[in-house]
Amino acid sequence: MWLRNFNYGLGAGAWRAMRIPTFALMFLLLAVIPVSSMESGSVSNEYRLLVSRQLLSLLHAPEIQQELKLSKQQVVELETLFTEIDAFWFPSRIQSPDKQFEIIESLEQKVHDWLDKHATKQQQIRLRQIELQSQSVRMLLRNDLAAELKLDAKQQQRIAELAKVTDEARKLEQRAVSRGEAVEDLQKKVTESAKAEQDAVKKVLSSGQRQQLAGILGESFDLASLKRIYPMAPEFVPVDTWINSTPLTLKGLRGKVVLVHFYAFQCHNCHANFEIYRRWHAQLREKGVVVIGIQTPETASECDSEAVKTAATERKLEFPILLDLASENWKAWGNTMWPTVYVVDKNGYLRHWWQGELNWQGATADKTIEQVVEMALKEPYAAKYTSRGAD
Repeated sequence: MWLRNFNYGLGAGAWRAMRIPTFALMFLLLAVIPVSSMESGSVSNEYRLLVSRQLLSLLHAPEIQQELKLSKQQVVELETLFTEIDAFWFPSRIQSPDKQFEIIESLEQKVHDWLDKHATKQQQIRLRQIELQSQSVRMLLRNDLAAELKLDAKQQQRIAELAKVTDEARKLEQRAVSRGEAVEDLQKKVTESAKAEQDAVKKVLSSGQRQQLAGILGESFDLASLKRIYPMAPEFVPVDTWINSTPLTLKGLRGKVVLVHFYAFQCHNCHANFEIYRRWHAQLREKGVVVIGIQTPETASECDSEAVKTAATERKLEFPILLDLASENWKAWGNTMWPTVYVVDKNGYLRHWWQGELNWQGATADKTIEQVVEMALKEPYAAKYTSRGAD
């Protein structure tokens, strides 16, 4: 569901080979595509888990908003929508695939309702083009596109078969990685199966269907250029106790980059990250970075606020700490592991997260996070353009 990579896509070269002039395309689509086909790209139950739902990620990206030529007022209204839907979107990632699909589908419908009221037809058409491109070959499993191209059942079935092979190869690779096993052969299988999907456009579609698809897709968009594709970070659920700080809110911290980490003071894996948290707090705060710990209890003794305070003093954790004794913040963030670190940018959007020890078995996740932070610090704070400015 997350628009993280596009390596099974057709690639920019393939899309460029099928382009037609944008102005002619817009005229054509405005004339022949009914409004219903610009709405949610439904997929039959048989194939629905094979097609990634990318609409939410795309609309959250400033690059897409610029491509659509959204006005400042439209961006304000869009971000108002995000405040309503993102609290459901982000925690959905831990649900089962079926449940996640239901949640994302319902949120996408809210987006389409918003688009009908606030976006021009041209903007909707361009967004659909980019959405189709982001879904790559699997867009051919969508009901609306299949109807436009007059795909038959055998053509869709062949696409689905190739997609299943790729997904299975990816699952095997991920399992091997989690077990610390060799993955070279599995990576080769993923590459081969992904290429088979790419080649399917030429092998499965007729020349007429390929020509028609080129017109539907429009100008190629560089999806790899997108930097912000995740939801707004969930606001902190108010609690009775904060350590080292008065109560904070993410809205009140707009304009700063925030590093939020969930921990439990008796968690050994959390201890392995403490030195890094201390370094971040000491070295990055002058740059406009705020480190915030969320202590969510794993054991009974961690429910004792005095014990949490004592442990924080002993471990020299001097940054603000939220005592999440009822685990309400844990639930709001859809968190599943101690420790987990999240990067929140100046405008309140999630940009990156890492589960587990930052330097586990030679990992350099702390350096990756620092790179994300440096990039986020260079980006502008959009308070003067949005309705979400600091209090």
